[in-house]
Amino acid sequence: MHNVTANGATIPALGFGTFELDSEQAESMVEHALKVGYRHIDTAQAYNNEDAVGRGIKNSGVAREDIFLTTKVWTDRFTDGELQKSAQESLDRLGTDYVDLMLLHWPNPDVSLKETLNALNEIQDKGLARNIGISNFTSRQIHEAAEISGHPLATNQVEYHPYLDQKPVLDALAEHDIALTAYCPLARGEVFKDPTLERIGKKHGKNAGQVTLRWLVQQDNVIALPRSSNPDHVASNFDIFDFELTEEDMSEISKLHSEDGRMINPSFAPEWDNAA
Repeated sequence: MHNVTANGATIPALGFGTFELDSEQAESMVEHALKVGYRHIDTAQAYNNEDAVGRGIKNSGVAREDIFLTTKVWTDRFTDGELQKSAQESLDRLGTDYVDLMLLHWPNPDVSLKETLNALNEIQDKGLARNIGISNFTSRQIHEAAEISGHPLATNQVEYHPYLDQKPVLDALAEHDIALTAYCPLARGEVFKDPTLERIGKKHGKNAGQVTLRWLVQQDNVIALPRSSNPDHVASNFDIFDFELTEEDMSEISKLHSEDGRMINPSFAPEWDNAA
């Protein structure tokens, strides 16, 4: 297991995501993931499973200080006062005194970014979050947030997989020493049907998913958050630290992106860098 360091934060490069896991699945899979060896768990207010994630952590027997725990504030709680209140509610549900990382889940143009980031900074000042960051921000918004925030931002969590070119975002993040955390890293299972990834996998004795996750974490300052409700998949997704992709492998995978590769694009999404 290796870590990514960004603006003072040390983040395990592979985390377990809990999006779309109901309470029962979130509790059992978080416990299972921690027993497999994951030490980075990601949830959000909007996933409605923070309480279950908290129970899974407790059930695992792994010490809280050994786990890097992330949650995200939903956009309807972005005003000053409301954001701090919602952060405390998240901690209560998770059964912890602090999270290692608290993110703004999506940009919200209806509340000034300055107001929201000041409130988020206050959460860090109070020790409720060890680190703060953003999610689903475009390159323009990354520069703006980095300039406004009193505390440095640890990461921007965005969709990232071989079919989506995130170069503008990666370049913007690199300027500010901010990591990229990839959600939807297996492109909703599409990678398993990909002949290129399958071929590269055969060479290394790995499956297409393991190759994809390795491609992500082998990049500078990139963290991946695979999610699964299948215990075997949770374990195989973690089994990526005993091989290395060649430069040729990395380059071949990077060329798989297409203009319509984005899979998560809700009506409230910002105007993406690669919207063409």
